Amino acid sequence: MTFPVRALALWASFTATVVAANLAVTHIGFLPVWPGIVAPAGVYLVGLALVLRDLLQEATSWKWSAVAVVVGAGLSAVFSPELALASASVFLASELLDLVVYTPLRRRGMVLAMAASNTVGIAVDSVLFLWLAFGSLDFLTGQILGKAWMTVAAVLVLLAIRRLRTSRVDRAGAAQ
Repeated sequence: MTFPVRALALWASFTATVVAANLAVTHIGFLPVWPGIVAPAGVYLVGLALVLRDLLQEATSWKWSAVAVVVGAGLSAVFSPELALASASVFLASELLDLVVYTPLRRRGMVLAMAASNTVGIAVDSVLFLWLAFGSLDFLTGQILGKAWMTVAAVLVLLAIRRLRTSRVDRAGAAQ
């Protein structure tokens, strides 16, 4: 089976966000997500990772997302073994939820499926990660808010790309 360049780029990007999120939490600590609200520094990267995971599933299958989580966690373990275990557990749980939510909704549209799966993923991922990594839900509001910002931003970018592609196709069709 050949692995298309686009799929390889998505796989590498998703894997890198897993590692980068863990590094951010380990080396930066906490970041503001709203005035007076903070979250572990990896929150924005995890929000992006949730979108990349869905795009990777579009290009390949859920199995490649699961492999990316394991590879990302393995690389993260070099820097912070405790955090890597919590992160891997949460990403794998989130991957299972994605199968339940994203996969069946995909037939009704990628953006709808992505928004729904990320909504579920944000909540579950936030609660599980905070509990496993810190033994507390003190930063839950910040976790949810930070991941939501990234999901909204990514969905808006995907909608803009879709609109650009559609207008190019329309212009190309009109030119013929």
